[in-house]
Amino acid sequence: MTTQAGAAIATAAEQPPPAKKVRSRRNWGDLLLRIVAALVLVYLFLPIFVIILFSFNKPVGRFNYTWQGFTFENWADPFKYPPLTEALQLSLNVAAVSTAVALVLGTLVAIALVRQRWRGQRAVDTFLILPLTAPEVVMGAALLTLFLDLSWPAGYTTILIAHIAFEVSFIAMTVRARVRGFDWTLEDASLDLGAGPARTFFKVTLPLIVPGIVAAAMLSFALSLDDFIITYFVSGPAVTYPLYVNAAVKAAVPPQINVLATAILVVSLLLLALGTLWRRKKFQG
Repeated sequence: MTTQAGAAIATAAEQPPPAKKVRSRRNWGDLLLRIVAALVLVYLFLPIFVIILFSFNKPVGRFNYTWQGFTFENWADPFKYPPLTEALQLSLNVAAVSTAVALVLGTLVAIALVRQRWRGQRAVDTFLILPLTAPEVVMGAALLTLFLDLSWPAGYTTILIAHIAFEVSFIAMTVRARVRGFDWTLEDASLDLGAGPARTFFKVTLPLIVPGIVAAAMLSFALSLDDFIITYFVSGPAVTYPLYVNAAVKAAVPPQINVLATAILVVSLLLLALGTLWRRKKFQG
């Protein structure tokens, strides 16, 4: 009897828990995961919500830090302060020009790294990653030292060179991920059919890697637009939008700063949505 009772207890212990208990534990786990995900999203998007909200604030005084009342006056005159507008124009100019130059250089580097094999390629890979891993303070100080040694006056040109220097790495790594999945037999087929190397590149290779190039361009433009540390070292008398905002914190923070920041955010989201729709339409077509 004792042996039979022990065997019954062991068999009961080996049986899996009831389905209701397993389902209950899974439901609690899913609920906890959703709560954590919601808290993370709130943490990420709360500052953006504050920026948008305070673009409609009517502050009393020079600082737009406390909510005073709702108004559309700020949006009616977003370019009220000429220095702020000029700083934004400079940032957009630097971001556009540096992205265009870095896009060409980074794309060619990415294609070369994937397509070609040569001695010292690993060293090139290492040097390509260095701008991504090195602290911006170190990179900014190094570029400043270089410009001082060359006796180059700090300003628009030095900002442009500095931005191209770190954008090339981001673009090359992004485009490289796209190029790695490229079917090189398509190029061979194009060449066999009589197309030259240039025509093959522009008609076959480039259209297939355009999604990666577009993503790299958007990333590069955004990084250039909001860069502060490197720009602070090499800017000289030039004032970009991030530098202006940093200085305004000590003197005055007009709501137009929030207005322009919100406008940049909206334009970025629209471009992202258009890019997504374009890629989806091209994929479906």
